[in-house]
Amino acid sequence: MSIGRLSTLTGCENAPRLDGRSTLRRALIAVGVGLSVLGSTVVTQPAQAASVVMVPLSPTVTAAQQVAWFWLADGAANLKNATPYTVQTAVGGERLSTDIVPDGPPASIPPLEGPASPEGEMPTTSGKVFFIGSDLQPHWCTGTAVRSKYRNVVATAGHCLLDTEAPAGPLTKWVFVPGYSEGTAPFGLYVGKQGVAHYDFDDIQDYDRDLAFVNVYRGVVPSSPDVLTNTGMLAENVGGQGVAFNQPLAPTVDVFGYPAGPEPDGSRPYTGETLERSTGSASAMKVTGLPTDRPIGVDSPFTGEGSLGSSWLTQYANDSRTGYLNGITISVSDTDGDNRYDTGVSPYFDGELYTVYQKASNVWTGIIA
Repeated sequence: MSIGRLSTLTGCENAPRLDGRSTLRRALIAVGVGLSVLGSTVVTQPAQAASVVMVPLSPTVTAAQQVAWFWLADGAANLKNATPYTVQTAVGGERLSTDIVPDGPPASIPPLEGPASPEGEMPTTSGKVFFIGSDLQPHWCTGTAVRSKYRNVVATAGHCLLDTEAPAGPLTKWVFVPGYSEGTAPFGLYVGKQGVAHYDFDDIQDYDRDLAFVNVYRGVVPSSPDVLTNTGMLAENVGGQGVAFNQPLAPTVDVFGYPAGPEPDGSRPYTGETLERSTGSASAMKVTGLPTDRPIGVDSPFTGEGSLGSSWLTQYANDSRTGYLNGITISVSDTDGDNRYDTGVSPYFDGELYTVYQKASNVWTGIIA
């Protein structure tokens, strides 16, 4: 059964009623037809009508402890042996000169600075999210700690939470390791308690909604072979990036992620073992091979594997290592045909995705050790 059947809808008990154009929009997405054929008059549903799906991950302390030990046992062998997630890593794409029209007023939440560290270091808010895929093997994407009421929210791609290959629920044993570098977890491991995503991504795989926020328990480290020690709240330990929605396309975007895997020409410029950064400008896009109506792109040389879920930060400051999350990598593209990726692809952060963030930002989780 789809998680969508278990969803909690904002402001109502049943799925929101759709007008004729919205019904057509869903039907076209369901069969993979780009919505550009409907023309520029298509309007997204108002933010207040957006629906969210609550995705259980490790709902009890006992379940969360078992997940933590799965990854931390034997010297964190499963963390070290995990491979980058390879689902929907590349699409055909074309950068456009058109503008993106917001569906409502702009909104933003300021970042929360983490502990002081030398200027120029990479943000500790970035890390890897680990999970078990439908092939029953351990995999990872990129994730980012963002500011929230209870300091416990991680942002990533929606398909790094929900299993789109076998859509019967979430990817299992979901955890976040901020600051991950070459097999280490310097700030501890944070087990996901529940995820929050947009109903349309779960229900019809609308990639305009390919964004997820996950509420994590307080972090843990192994203090002995059978004892976990609490390390505290995620954002208290590493900080939290701000978030911004319904914004103009930014002239400068800093992308942080763990790219890995090959270029189309077979070369491998990244290992996926350390956090990487690229800087470029954002633009509207047209893509093929991905059911999405209005994706945006950013100039970035990141390969697709591993960089799924990479954060797109605007107004990034090197001294505080903070900015505003305004995009998330859901795929990459070689737009000039030279057999090397040059563009990251993200959904546009509109009012409906803001509603998903708002739901996640007010969820308490707790401790498991």
